[in-house]
This record gives sequence, C-alpha cells and structure tokens, in this order.
Amino acid sequence: MPEKSGISNVRSMHAAILVNNDFGEGMQSERLQELQQLAASDQIKVVAVAEGKRKRPDPRTFVGSGKAEEIVRLIDDTGADVVIFNHDLTPAQQRNLMLHFNCPVIDRTSLILDIFAQRAKSHEGKLQVELAQLEHLATRLVRGWTHLERQKGGIGLRGPGETQLETDRRLLRKRVRLLKEKLTGLQRQHKIQRRARRRSQILSVSIVGYTNAGKSTLFNRLTRAQTYAADQLFATLDTTTRKLYIPECGPVVVSDTVGFIRDLPHTLVAAFRATLEETIEADILLHVVDACSPNKDEQIEAVNKLLTEIGADNIPQILVLNKIDLSDLSESGVGSVRDEYGRISRIRLSAKTGEGLEFVKQALAEAVVNKKPESENTGSLDPGKVKRSSVTV
Repeated sequence: MPEKSGISNVRSMHAAILVNNDFGEGMQSERLQELQQLAASDQIKVVAVAEGKRKRPDPRTFVGSGKAEEIVRLIDDTGADVVIFNHDLTPAQQRNLMLHFNCPVIDRTSLILDIFAQRAKSHEGKLQVELAQLEHLATRLVRGWTHLERQKGGIGLRGPGETQLETDRRLLRKRVRLLKEKLTGLQRQHKIQRRARRRSQILSVSIVGYTNAGKSTLFNRLTRAQTYAADQLFATLDTTTRKLYIPECGPVVVSDTVGFIRDLPHTLVAAFRATLEETIEADILLHVVDACSPNKDEQIEAVNKLLTEIGADNIPQILVLNKIDLSDLSESGVGSVRDEYGRISRIRLSAKTGEGLEFVKQALAEAVVNKKPESENTGSLDPGKVKRSSVTV
C-alpha cells in the first residue's frame, strides 16, 4: 500500500485549524459549527479557524495563495498539526497544501470517514467503512503522490517492471472486489430476513434523520434496547433491529439506522447500501428532527434529498419533532397532527423524557391495521375508532 494516502490517521492528531470558505452557498456559520462538531466527534481539538470568501476554489491551493500564507502563520502561532477543510479537495490540491503547510491536510470526506472508522462496531459496519475508505483512496491514487511513480525492479522482473502506483492500484482493486463480494453476501441475508417479515405481515419501521437528532434515544425508548446514544455526530453506525409489541396489534420491527448529514459523501452512501436497505424496504419511516435546531428545515431537506438518492422517497413518513424539552415548543406540550387522510403525519415529543411516546405507538398501531388484509382487520383495532389527539403542532 502507499506510504501516504489521502486519508490520514487523524486520531493521532490533537490540534487542528479549521478552514471554511464561503463560495456563496449561504448558512456559513451553521456549516462551520457542523465542522466543529465533526472535529469534536473525532476527538480533535480546534485551536484556530480560518475563514474566507471566494467566487470559486483556487485550482492549485483551493483557498488562494494569500489565505494559504495566513494558514501557515496560524500553524506557526498555534502549533497545530493538522488542517481540516470544510469542503472536498482534489488530490492535487491536497498534495500542494500538505507540501505548503508541512503537515497533514484533511478534507470533509476524509474526516467523516475517519469518524465512521472509529464508530463501526459490527463486522458488516467495518466492511462498509473499509470499502468507503478504499474507494475514496482510489481517487487519491490518480495523481498527486510522486513517490509512487518509482519503478519496482528486482530478481524475476524483466524490463522496467511494475510501478509502485500500478501495484497499489492492483492491490486496492483486489481488496475492493473482495469487500464488495462479502457485502453482497450480507445483503442477500438481509433480503431473506426481510422476505420472511413480509410473509408474516409484520410492519417494518425505520428510524431516520439527521445525525444527532435523537434517533437512538427514541429507538431505546420504544424498544427498551441499550444501543449507544450520545450527544455527538454519528454516534450510531450499525443498524440495530428490535421487535416492539403493540397491544391489540402484535409485533412491529423497528430499525435504528445511521444518521444523515449534509453533503454525505457518495462513497459512503454506496458502501452503506446494505445498511440503508433497511430504510429502502421499510413500510414506514419515523423521520426524527431536532426541534430546537435553528437549521431544522435545512436538515429535513438534506435527509429527504438522501432518501430520494437511495430510492426511499416514496415510503410514508411520520415527522417526529424531538427534544421539545429543550425548545420553545415545550410550552405547547406534546402532540400530533393528522393529514387530510386522517393519518398521523407529525408528532411532537421528547425521546429523552418519554413524553409523547404514546403518539408514536398510536401511529404505528394504525399503520399495522392499514397493512393487514381487510379480512384480518375484522375485530381488530380500527384506526377510525382510535382516540385521536386534537393537539396541533
């Protein structure tokens, strides 16, 4: 494997300079705050922030020569040992900046990948993270690392031999192929399990949402599971599935999935296809939103954009406004809203305290009834007879 890669082991770093450039995308303070949260989630101490504004990225250094010199001075003043960019860098830009700064340079995708590498616990999760890392690394091998161009000669090799770059590419392709084969096998297992659930008419529910919205906390409240939940980005990577028994309706299957984030790298979306298929195959989505976030509308949009990308945009959603105990919504209390068809479409609750959880169970109970064939609904819970809340959100 190469001596250097586009993905540095940032866990060994302690002090970082964050670089956030405004290219007219808007919401710069929120974007910077999210980068700071990502750095904190990767146990990196932020010692300085460099902000700038440009019409377009500089093809050589991304930020331009003047800003690059400013960052060099910040490195000298703070003793920072890594520079993290809030955008994706080309291989050439990353190499130029590393040479200029004389320290590792990490872009947004590499940072997210490193967090994922720390958080993945299951065998499948680790395979998916490694695949995403290698596919990202493949783009770094296109150009940028001059030390890889040396010839590999020696006994038994005739002619100029194979360059180190070609060797790295070949080994990388071989490993990627092996990982994809293993993940395909796991994908087949998941399909068999989902097929069995469909035959038994068990309702399948996936909890989705922006990272750190409180999905795992809601999952634990509903299923009494003990999955890891923390106030940090990407606390959950591995999908966890549990059965929830609803009186008069029977069991439903609830899955806690990986959190989404704005501009989630495509390599991660592709690598986590097996995990995200729990979402694609679900009967209903509980879309958890941090109600006290000032960017909740943008976060909802980011999640819906990714759901469209993976083909889950046609699955019925229930919007769950979480953390009302921390927001202005707490004065209005818990509650639910129904759509024009009489179905619960929005719920206000606190997963931490458990307030409003009954509305989720009520919504799932009605969904179970709607899923069953009409002949099986005789004598069952009738959604039209369920006590409905008049509280609005």
